[in-house]
Amino acid sequence: MRVLVTGASGFIGQYCIALLSGRGSDVHAVGRQPPQNSTNVIWHAVDLVAPGAVSRLVEEVKPTHLLHLAWYTVPKKYWSAPENLEWVAASLLLAREFARHGGKRAIFAGTCAEYEWVEGRYSEYVTPCRPTSFFGLCKHGLHTLVDRFATEAGLSHAWARIFFLYGPHEHPARLVAAATRSLLVGEHAQCSPGLHSRDFLHVEDAARALVALLKSEVIGPVNIASGQPVAIREIAAKIGDILGCRDRVDFGALPAPSNEPLVMYADTARLAREVGWNPVYTLDFGLRHTVEWWKNSLKREDGIKTEEAL
Repeated sequence: MRVLVTGASGFIGQYCIALLSGRGSDVHAVGRQPPQNSTNVIWHAVDLVAPGAVSRLVEEVKPTHLLHLAWYTVPKKYWSAPENLEWVAASLLLAREFARHGGKRAIFAGTCAEYEWVEGRYSEYVTPCRPTSFFGLCKHGLHTLVDRFATEAGLSHAWARIFFLYGPHEHPARLVAAATRSLLVGEHAQCSPGLHSRDFLHVEDAARALVALLKSEVIGPVNIASGQPVAIREIAAKIGDILGCRDRVDFGALPAPSNEPLVMYADTARLAREVGWNPVYTLDFGLRHTVEWWKNSLKREDGIKTEEAL
């Protein structure tokens, strides 16, 4: 396997390249900068939305396998950002060039935002895709086009619909990271009432699922999730308990999300039965692992600030 991984320095990508490079694959990674765990990885600092960049990259690498994770992901902004269109165009070109240069199997990262957000469990071939956000609309449109193109080109392909992830290296503005960082520095963690339930999965488990999907022969959409709903309130309370300061978790300090279903979680039957994947991290273990990582991360930040002051 000669694998091309885009978005390799991102939240999920850095775990994927570590898994792939440790299993004997010839890994070519694309991202802004090489992560720390990029040993045995050939790095390409390429802006995929720049004119001609995709064509030159694929012609140079000639990958047999593609794991396309790159997208515009600035928290909150990505839901309506015009950059989504740029990534649709770049992704379509990537699919075409990959097939043209002899690519065999491709995995594209989708999102649960493609689904119609209704109450309950989301199944790949049951729950309708009626996205309401621009981000979800662009992802779903890309899926429709890639699926048709890949089928006609004879390209083995799957579409990974990723749900709610957490773990080390998560953006500080997201739920688990924000609550953990606030409590670690002695502040109060401001939360919504926390009554909504979502499907949370540790990022390392998500990376394992994506790599397993890449190496499988499964075609079409596949949910990447735990398959279990958990209340936001429970997540924040567990973090408070781990750090011994649940009294500093302020439920109701932020408004509850409007016009969103109270419970949403994934049907993971395809992922378990057809791909042969099951999560390694329990929620408790995953949160403890994440909190410990943030402890060490903040210590490193403090050490750097101290050195700079000296």
